[in-house]
Amino acid sequence: MNRNEIDVAAHNRAAWDREVEKGNRWTLPVSSEQVAAAREGEWSVVLTPAKPVPREWFGALKRARVLCLASGGGQQAPILAAAGARVTVLDNSPRQLARDAEVAARDGLELALELGVMTDLSRFDDASFDLVFHPVSNGFIPDVLPVWREAARVLVAGGALLAGFVNPAVFLFDFEAEGDAQMNVRFKLPYSDLTSLSPAQLEQRRLAGEPLEFSHSLEQQIGGQLDVGLVITGMYEDGFPGKPIDAWMPSFIATRSVRAQGS
Repeated sequence: MNRNEIDVAAHNRAAWDREVEKGNRWTLPVSSEQVAAAREGEWSVVLTPAKPVPREWFGALKRARVLCLASGGGQQAPILAAAGARVTVLDNSPRQLARDAEVAARDGLELALELGVMTDLSRFDDASFDLVFHPVSNGFIPDVLPVWREAARVLVAGGALLAGFVNPAVFLFDFEAEGDAQMNVRFKLPYSDLTSLSPAQLEQRRLAGEPLEFSHSLEQQIGGQLDVGLVITGMYEDGFPGKPIDAWMPSFIATRSVRAQGS
């Protein structure tokens, strides 16, 4: 298939449905015990693989309108709902949304579930949410700037966007070189499965149903938030325990940004 003929959103929708079947760690729902603890005020969630998001980043959650953006899987949204937020989940994968539906039915939670891509929030009015929670996921779309623009639009003035994303330097390395457990610098940035892989490798990935990935520069990830009127108020780095790169550098970044008054 010609690279230009690949519908990335459709491919990744089917790919993440398969990840649910395979038991990917980001598709495994939280337990009833975790939901019960969240109802009592004992909870934490992640934007990146390991570090819990600082609780002060959330502000007051009781009755807050929260959009969990590209955040299906039955993990963060149920916890935030149990903590008292009014939560809407938008995700590209029906099977990921089904995970949230399972937890909501099991534990008596109210969640609004929306099937869609993270770059198009046109179904939501301006200033619809007090908080947007966007864990690592924008590496599965070619252009991240519409995500920031739409997130800023649907936030109230003073509302916060909590986002996690991959450090773009990670995409320099070929982690799949046969017989090589170390990091092999191979790719130029920006990385794109559509253009950085050979036609044979891309076709193999497509036929295997693996999600297509893309890198975004720090200028796009952080500068892009600033460009749409968001103000960065917090940041931390995180790793991916067990991965070779963890011995050398943090591979993930999380930011908290706030929609400025009048933006």
